[in-house]
Amino acid sequence: MTQQLDTTNTRFLTVGEVAAILRVSTMTVYRLINSGELRAARIGRSFRLREEDLDRYVTERITKAG
Repeated sequence: MTQQLDTTNTRFLTVGEVAAILRVSTMTVYRLINSGELRAARIGRSFRLREEDLDRYVTERITKAG
């Protein structure tokens, strides 16, 4: 099932950029994607993550920790 998204103002990040933001390895980001904890789009042979999905992931983790 494909989903139509409005991506006009969406910023997509690479796995490397996400890893740098979270200060983890790229392998950790791939594990989060494969486990379904982080949403990602596969474009060609690589993944791209929406910045708002990363923000949501971090926000959920902060509230669970507090």
